[in-house]
Formats: sequence, C-alpha cells, structure tokens
Amino acid sequence: MRKVLKEIYKKLYRHFGPQHWWPGDTPFEVIVGAILTQNTSWANVEKAIASLKSARVLSPGKLYALKSNRLAALVRPSGFYNLKAKRLRHFLNFLFKVYGGDLRRMFRQKSAKLREELLLVKGIGPETADSILLYAANKPIFVVDAYTKRILARHAIIKEGVGYYEVQRLFMESLKPNARLYNEYHALLVKLGKTFCKRAKPLCGECPIGKVKRQK
Repeated sequence: MRKVLKEIYKKLYRHFGPQHWWPGDTPFEVIVGAILTQNTSWANVEKAIASLKSARVLSPGKLYALKSNRLAALVRPSGFYNLKAKRLRHFLNFLFKVYGGDLRRMFRQKSAKLREELLLVKGIGPETADSILLYAANKPIFVVDAYTKRILARHAIIKEGVGYYEVQRLFMESLKPNARLYNEYHALLVKLGKTFCKRAKPLCGECPIGKVKRQK
C-alpha cells in the first residue's frame, strides 16, 4: 500500500504541481476558514473571510469581543451563517478558556491531546479538527474528506462506506509522518476530485493517476 500511495502522489504532483494549500494569511484565518467551509464552497468562504477582514476583526481577541448577531452578519456569505457564527463562538470560548486566547500556546499542545480537546468543541468534527491541526498548527495529521474517499473507492483501494479513521490510518501507516507531505497530498486529492474525479460525470479517461493496484 505504501508503494501505491506514493505512486498516486507522484502522478498527482507531476500533473498539478504544488497547491499552496491552505490559503490564509495567518493560522487564525486558516482556523476560521476550516470552520466556515463546512457545507459550502470555498468561494463563499473567501467572501466571508473578506467580510471579516474588511471589518478588521479577523483576530481571536476581536472576534471574541463581537456580539453574536454581528458575527453572524459578517460570515453571512458562507451560508448557514447563524450556525457557523455559533461554531466560531464555541471555538473561541474554548481557545480563551483553555489557552487564554493564545494560539501559539494551543499549538504547543501535543497533537493527540489537542485533537481530543478540539473534538469536544461543539460543531468541530474529525475533518475540521484535523484541518486545524495540519494546516494551522502544522502537525502531521492526514485530513480525510469526501474527495479522498471517492477517489480511493473508485480505484478499488478502499471499499465504499469505509469510515474516516480507517482511511486516515491507511495514509498515516503507509507514509512518513510529515506535515508538508500530508498537506500537499490532501490538497492534490481535492484538486483531482474537483477537476476529474467528480461526483457526477467523472472524467475517468482523462484521470492523471490512471490505473492503480487493487488493495489486497
């Protein structure tokens, strides 16, 4: 499996090149984006991020001080804005209660412990927690999403319906624990899913990874 996953990575990297993901000027912006991107397109998240920047409140302290209705209005472009404002509030409450609002202090926490803490924050599931760990905290945690599962299932590497943690273990047991590698690999899988391995009408004949070995 290690050989298969390395082969896929090399083919994707040759075809698409580096993805420079996750886009964000600061780790906090990455965290906000990870929460806002739930159930919406990245284009909508960018609009919400731009709204927060325009209001000059894109920092832990300033967002924490905002009233909930004002926060909801600013993130309205991301969709489900009342719910997402609550999720941002839940994260900020955690950040200030446990780490005094200090992201650097939070990032110094061990990966496993921080992951446990994030998963206890209402509205943060495995994918969002791992996105925060990998893309904001630069910790070697592989992020799994719908694109990842779809691509691996269509290439018969996993079975349909396999759970998040089983897919994550597949990568983390096969590849060296390297945040930069995990970052690029996940971003390349997302790119493949958006451009070729689409949910409807996939462009299988043009897929840059072609055929790969079946899982034994």
